[in-house]
Amino acid sequence: MKRLRAIAAAIAVVCASGVAAQTPQAGETFDAAWTIIKNTHFDKTMNGLNWDAVRDELRPRAAAAKTPAELRAAIRDMLGRLGLSHFALIPSGQDTPGDGTTTSGDTSGDPGIDVRLVERDLIVTSVDPDLASRVRPGWRVAEIGKAKISDLFQKVPEADNERLQKVEAWRIAQTRLRGPAGSTVDVTFEDGQGAPIKVALQRRTESGSPVTVGSLPTMYVRVEREKKTTPAGRTAGVIAFNVWMTAVDAAFQQAMDEFRRADGIVIDLRGNPGGLAAMLMGISGHFVTERLTLGVMKTRDSELRFVANPRLVTASGERVQPFAGPLAILVDSMSGSASECFAGGMQSIGRARVFGQTSMGQALPALFDRLPNGDVLIHAYGDFVTATGTRLEGKGVIPDEQVPLDRADLLAGRDRTMEAALAWVDKSRAVKTPQHP
Repeated sequence: MKRLRAIAAAIAVVCASGVAAQTPQAGETFDAAWTIIKNTHFDKTMNGLNWDAVRDELRPRAAAAKTPAELRAAIRDMLGRLGLSHFALIPSGQDTPGDGTTTSGDTSGDPGIDVRLVERDLIVTSVDPDLASRVRPGWRVAEIGKAKISDLFQKVPEADNERLQKVEAWRIAQTRLRGPAGSTVDVTFEDGQGAPIKVALQRRTESGSPVTVGSLPTMYVRVEREKKTTPAGRTAGVIAFNVWMTAVDAAFQQAMDEFRRADGIVIDLRGNPGGLAAMLMGISGHFVTERLTLGVMKTRDSELRFVANPRLVTASGERVQPFAGPLAILVDSMSGSASECFAGGMQSIGRARVFGQTSMGQALPALFDRLPNGDVLIHAYGDFVTATGTRLEGKGVIPDEQVPLDRADLLAGRDRTMEAALAWVDKSRAVKTPQHP
């Protein structure tokens, strides 16, 4: 079985295509998943869970499964007993998601909008430029296809866990919004005045550099950079990327070379669900002069320290010092895994100030194994704590400056999280905050 060491969470939600369906080998598949977890779980005691008893209870149900959906339901029940993130299945074909609907396995088409749960409403938070005349941030999503959002969200918990509530709502929406590239999805919105507006969104192949890693379907890496002016007229370099993959490194380096003389840097990780764990060490090196430990990954038999690797040359080979000015990191409810480890790690060593909303709280490193029926099992093999010993799993990164997501701001075209970060750059420069030693 081929494995990939990574930290990834919601990536699996939007990458469920590209694996050939096979006839389910029910008992063998269940046994493989159970054994893999038993042999790799970072806690040999399984956090007190009787893993043998879980097998004895659920294996008969799995072995009797007549459809792939029934088998997956039994395995997912087993995974749910662990109570941790990064234990999931990527189906090899058609699947039945948690909202009870059946979807195609092909989710390669991007509808051109992103959404978040704001209170109990699903709100558009960003729109591709070519859709700006038809859909606006701040609009409420009322229906996707023929399904009412209120019906789809019946299984989303009311308020017992706000982080998981937001992740689950996003996941349910994505299973409906995404689909085969070239297809369309009808979405009914409510604008700022409550008027219904129905729009047919054409799903497009995602933009960006295609990357295929291990058993995961193709991902598309996007790195964006721009200069922004702070309220006091200073310059801040803003760098945003959508997933932690090696293709990010060169583009990030180019952005840093461009912004090296800026008054501050803002790294926007909102909506970035994670990726390759090793990326943390190189990206952090643009901002520290010493090999500082950002955090520690603990497996059942060893520990791996994530140590910043100072970046002392430009892309052209010129000697430089890492950027020493103010560094802001933006996160939200869909910032997960590697994004959390980076933000939490940089926060823990006092090198960055974090802005936005509490992140996913799904920060475990994971492996990917193909099961006998063709599905891919995601399973955590380690735990992660920051340099100060803070465990991010189940908690998330708590911003230094929390900025609630507000529908009125979105309708008005305001990004208060970015505004807060830019204002902090001014404040840091004005008081001449000591730079990182």
